[in-house]
Amino acid sequence: MPPSIPAPDPPADPVAVQPAKPVAPRPVVRASAADEVQDGPPCPRCGTPNLPARRFCRRCAAPLAVTAPPPKLPWWRTRWPFRRRVRIGGSGNALRRTIALVVLAALVVAGILLYPVGVSAFQDVLDKVRSTAPITPSLTSASAAVEGHPATAAADGLSNTYWGAPAVGDSVSFTFRTPFRLVDLIVHTGASADPEHFRQQARPLVLSLEVTASDGELHRKEITLNDQPGPQTVATGISDVAQVKLTVREAAGTGPGRTIALAEVEFFKRT
Repeated sequence: MPPSIPAPDPPADPVAVQPAKPVAPRPVVRASAADEVQDGPPCPRCGTPNLPARRFCRRCAAPLAVTAPPPKLPWWRTRWPFRRRVRIGGSGNALRRTIALVVLAALVVAGILLYPVGVSAFQDVLDKVRSTAPITPSLTSASAAVEGHPATAAADGLSNTYWGAPAVGDSVSFTFRTPFRLVDLIVHTGASADPEHFRQQARPLVLSLEVTASDGELHRKEITLNDQPGPQTVATGISDVAQVKLTVREAAGTGPGRTIALAEVEFFKRT
């Protein structure tokens, strides 16, 4: 029996291909230009020099343009309503200007109205912290006086002599050569400081005080006195005093043959 001959292999399919393996793309390195000299400002974070046109560092990506801190606001911009942010539809400047004008007008009006009060309070403080000294009037006169008891007896420095007023409504005036600040005055009533002789004559209980300043301004005050011997202090606090007038409004112990005795009036100025 003749030997078997193997059949030949079929011809290869010219269309068939072997499966390919994926190949990763090779990185492409960009060649830097020869003229790119890194002579710009150094990075504020890492110190690497960069090109002048760069905005971020080529090494750490930190921003190269360092912004200056915002300027500090004035103190008034930290107060309402000046501290408010700008809003859409208006900046608020008109409101702020209006409030500022209202506040300024209020301060001006308050200054005008409170100026006399402030001056008076300041003078009162000076009256308390500074010392005083007696001052003698250059002229003393009266609307009426009992014989032997003239008006000058009320300013002679003696408490056992007195100005004798014939009736209620009579007055005594004291004129000064130089205007001064009258801090207070001391009044002595009765015929004498001795309690046994004090009630020998009538005594004023209520006096009307009228002070004339050097510019003609009048200051009036009612003084109520105690019916007892000794000094009685009356606080005044009046500036630029040129004349003082005391008028008897009420008296104790009046009667036939009895005069109203005002023994002494002392004046004290601020030094």
